[in-house]
Amino acid sequence: MPETLQLLTYDYVPDIVEKRGPHRAGHLDVIARLHADGRIVMAGAVGDPIHGGLFVCRDVAAADAVVAEDPYVAAGLVVSHRVEPWTVVTPL
Repeated sequence: MPETLQLLTYDYVPDIVEKRGPHRAGHLDVIARLHADGRIVMAGAVGDPIHGGLFVCRDVAAADAVVAEDPYVAAGLVVSHRVEPWTVVTPL
């Protein structure tokens, strides 16, 4: 039976790798905590060079929590984000 998850997509500033240093530990801490709580299924950087981030979240509330708590967002490193439902048809 299909399961609906939520995809949170970040678009980063062009020089994210150079600017993320002071905020990276906090960013990874938020991800680790929400993953341990079962609210994030997986997360990671997108592109080479990195230009965005992708989070697979259990529900919209989890995606909203990432955005609200992420130091990258507070520091202006995320120029835009979106949340979209993702209907998964393969087993997790």
